[in-house]
Parts: sequence; C-alpha cells; structure tokens
Amino acid sequence: MKASYKKHILHFKRPSGTSRGILKQKETWYITIQVNNKIGIGECGLLKGLSYDDIPDYEQKIRWTCDNIHLGEEELWIALKDYPSIQFGVEQAFLSLKFSDRFKLFPSRFTENENTIPINGLVWMGDFDFMQSQIQQKLDEGFKCIKLKIGAIDFNQEIKLLESLRKKYAKEILEIRVDANGAFSPEDSLEKLLVLASFNLHSIEQPIKQGQYVKMQELCAKTPLPIALDEELIGITETSKKEEMIRAIRPQYIILKPSLIGGIRGSEEWISLADKYNIGWWVTSALESNIGLNAIAQWTYSLGNKMPQGLGTGALYTNNIESPLTVENGHIFYSQTKKWNTKKIKEVCI
Repeated sequence: MKASYKKHILHFKRPSGTSRGILKQKETWYITIQVNNKIGIGECGLLKGLSYDDIPDYEQKIRWTCDNIHLGEEELWIALKDYPSIQFGVEQAFLSLKFSDRFKLFPSRFTENENTIPINGLVWMGDFDFMQSQIQQKLDEGFKCIKLKIGAIDFNQEIKLLESLRKKYAKEILEIRVDANGAFSPEDSLEKLLVLASFNLHSIEQPIKQGQYVKMQELCAKTPLPIALDEELIGITETSKKEEMIRAIRPQYIILKPSLIGGIRGSEEWISLADKYNIGWWVTSALESNIGLNAIAQWTYSLGNKMPQGLGTGALYTNNIESPLTVENGHIFYSQTKKWNTKKIKEVCI
C-alpha cells in the first residue's frame, strides 16, 4: 500500500460573496491510495479562514499521512483529530478502494439513479439586484427551497428582498433559509430575528459568531425563528465536548459539513447527539470539488434524511472534474449517462 497527494486550485465561475469576503478561488487537495493496480481517491477540502486545520503545516500533515498510510484508516483517523479535512479525505480514499467502481462509495438507489436528494438553491451575497437575479434563477430552475447568504448588504435591503419573495410565494410553496455566517452582533441579534421571523423562514444559520455559548443559548431559548448551528461545530473534536456544547446551547438544528468536522465519523457523532437531544440536522457541502461532493451526497442519501440538503455546489467552478452528479428541479441525482472525466482525474488527482 502506498499513498500520494496533489494540490488543486478551483476557480469560481463568478466571485461568490459571504460575510467573510469574496471567494474567487478555493484550494483543495486530493489524496490517493494505491494497492496493487487499484487506486482509491479522496478529497481534503480546505476552506481558508474557516477550516479548523487551516494552518501553515497543512501540506506537511498530508505528506505525513501518505507516508504513514500503512497505519490504516482507524489509527489515522485518531492521529488526524486536529485535521478534519484530511480525516475525511482518508475516509473517502479507503472507501474508494473497497468497490470495483471507485466512485460508488455507498451503493444505493441514489447511485443507480433510482432516487434523488432534494437540495436547497444557494443565493450568494451581493447587491440587491444581484441577489434578486440569483433568486429568480433558482426559482426558474425549479428549486422549492432556497438559502440566502445575508449580512453583507444593508439589513433593510435584505428585508426588502424577503418581503418581495413572500408576497409571491407562501411558505407552503417556497421554503426560505438564511445564513448570517455570524454577521449579527450579540446586542441586536434577537431584534433582527424577530423581524426575520415575520417572513415565515425555515431557519437561520449561525446568527452570531461561534464561541459565545451563553449568548447563543439565550438566543436559541428566546428565538421566534429556528436557529441552526454551523461554524459552532468547527474545532470541537472530543465527543464529550460536543455533548457539552449541545447541552449548553440547545439549538433547533445543527448543520453537518464533513470536511470541517471530522469526516463521516465525526459527522455521525454529531448526528447521534442531535438525535439524543431531539435536535434536527441536515448535511451541507463545504465547496468541495465533485470528488468530495460525490462522497457527501452518497453518504447523505444513506442517512435517510428527507429535508432539503445543501449539496448544490458542484457547478460553482470553471475547472471542476466532470461527474455523473447532476442538479435538476431542485434535486441532485447520479446520472447514468454522464461519466467521470478520467483524463482530468489523472491530471489533477493522481
């Protein structure tokens, strides 16, 4: 058994805005494991400024992982507890080795194109007209659930957007989620939630910055609008600490991004706790290429969660790896007519 890695820079088709800035490129890393003539592939999806393992020795740790691949998946997962994106890449690569088709990691009705996964349409931050045009595009594409990134433009302008949406589409027709990425201040967050709740939104992600347990607990207790924790989960690696946070804050939902929280195993620890405390959850990609998105989508389908998931990011890049993953009418499915671009995989991954 031997392993290797490659770095790849993904280029956004259009600069994409969040409360943390404008994204034009994204760095990602592919790890491959070879046993005889069989190769397994995984993606270590790093998000600059957000990933817990966004640190200077990141490449050194991937190199160490490849040099020590003989330790096996179990021991490596433990050794990599402070490197969640590498944990996930290793999980994917070992799964990829198990099957004759290295891209079918969780064989199911999804991978046989017999079923689909409902997803939300993502609307990036921008000026009023830009956000409005994105919303219309998502509606035209058949999405029944959209997620708006908020917190970058004037709050009153964002309210105006939501107001115009709700005048056209009742909550029974269109589900609206918003994501503040921690943009609200603790002082005025409840007041803003009261305003947002008047538009019958499904939920708001991370209204204030993570790490403010007392304030977040107060918000979750008083909020008229369900709160979903996202960034709050990042960097908590011990199961006991995960439970401590869940018990302290008691959110209405948590959002699982495997690349940011320890891969499949780390995510399933969070799911067990959410179920224990009667907290809802859904899965979202973290801007991975189609290699990582493929693993997340197949794993998500295996969980049986019927809510719209956040898996519509495969078309963001100009240089993504072509795959069977296809989005139509607000669902993602595994096309039987589209194929993986093996030439590009050899070029950027192996």
